[in-house]
Amino acid sequence: MSLRQLPEAKTIACPKNLSWDAPSDVLARWAEAPLAASGGDDTITIFDVIGEDFWTGGGFTAKRMSAALRAIGDKPVTVQINSPGGDLFEGLAIFNLLRSHKQKVTVQVMGWAASAASIIAMAGDDIVMGLGTFMMVHNAWGVVIGNRHDFREAADLFESFDTAIIDIYEARTGGERARIEKLMDAESFLGPADAVKHGFADRVDDDLKAEAAAPNTEIMAKRRLDALLAQSGVPRSERRRMLQAAAGTQDAADHASVTQDADFFAAARQLIETIRT
Repeated sequence: MSLRQLPEAKTIACPKNLSWDAPSDVLARWAEAPLAASGGDDTITIFDVIGEDFWTGGGFTAKRMSAALRAIGDKPVTVQINSPGGDLFEGLAIFNLLRSHKQKVTVQVMGWAASAASIIAMAGDDIVMGLGTFMMVHNAWGVVIGNRHDFREAADLFESFDTAIIDIYEARTGGERARIEKLMDAESFLGPADAVKHGFADRVDDDLKAEAAAPNTEIMAKRRLDALLAQSGVPRSERRRMLQAAAGTQDAADHASVTQDADFFAAARQLIETIRT
């Protein structure tokens, strides 16, 4: 049976005028260093953004986790994580699925377990971090569109989101609530030693490593530009629209792939400069 009794994450409905995103700085660093997934039949790899990824049509969702757990069945499971985070609501749903698994859940942090991915990691009965890996925790954040009433309501909602996150961290780490709040306020990047110190991981395994993956140059280029736009303060939904427009210009051009990439970069950078000015 599962070794720990963790609280079920509260089910929270996502407001229709709220857009979630992975932290832009983590997204950029994660996109630069893809890792190759590995493991046996009892291993689930989360080497993607949490929630749907509009670049690949993928992303790791609660639906994928549910299917993977059904395929493994009533056996211990290992979950390997290298994710910049993403959709809080999907992260909470994935946490609940792992929490309710009837056998031992071992979480291995292979690269990044940031934002929503750190919440998923808390479902592990045993949380292991490799050298050079990071756990990143922060307050809930996203983009809200609306009038002053919408923003006031959003402030209350974000407070409830933070409360739900802190409840999970507190239960799993055994740490003081005030200390966890300070870590979240500071947007803390915890290496293996610090993560163990604060209870976000149980141990460090020097031999736990993932091989570097051969990057998909087209997708990685788009993700780097996506991160650059995010760092410029562009909401995720708007980035999608803008970069799809840029990609459409690229696809229409009858050039070699190198020229197409250059056209795409030029179009996106022009969009960024327009935003900045």
